Amino acid sequence: MKLNQLADNPGARQPRKRVGRGIASGTGKTAARGVKGQKSRSGVAIKGFEGGQMPIHMRMPKRGFNVPNPKHFSVVNLGRLQTALDAGKLDAKAAITTDNLVTAGLVRRKLDGVRILSDGELKTKVTLEVEGASKAAIAAVEKAGGKIVLPKRKEAPASKKKTKKAS
Repeated sequence: MKLNQLADNPGARQPRKRVGRGIASGTGKTAARGVKGQKSRSGVAIKGFEGGQMPIHMRMPKRGFNVPNPKHFSVVNLGRLQTALDAGKLDAKAAITTDNLVTAGLVRRKLDGVRILSDGELKTKVTLEVEGASKAAIAAVEKAGGKIVLPKRKEAPASKKKTKKAS
């Protein structure tokens, strides 16, 4: 078999239909769009339009909540971290920060920070200063003798309770 002998199966490819090329072609004059009306014109986009009736996507009840500006974390698994430590890309004696992970090539970009996940096994004692970590990852790092330093969370302000005055 040679490259110049390759061919599609018979009937696998059809030439495109050239519309609006005379009445003898069968798709001439109106080019298979029918007569007049909005859809016979160019530039029509009426996907969810239902002729003035309230569209179904607006009639259906909505549930849940979408965070308008969610945080996007870069993910590093413990297995990849151990591989980088073995290869000498990271120094286990110094604290490993997000900038170190970027320079070592474990993370392409920081985004909103780096989150450590527990996939793989960590054998080296390390100190990680990152923005997030799963509970299993924290346990695995502590089991290896290291620790994960997370930024302190901002606590929500205490709700103001209304007290009734005794009259």
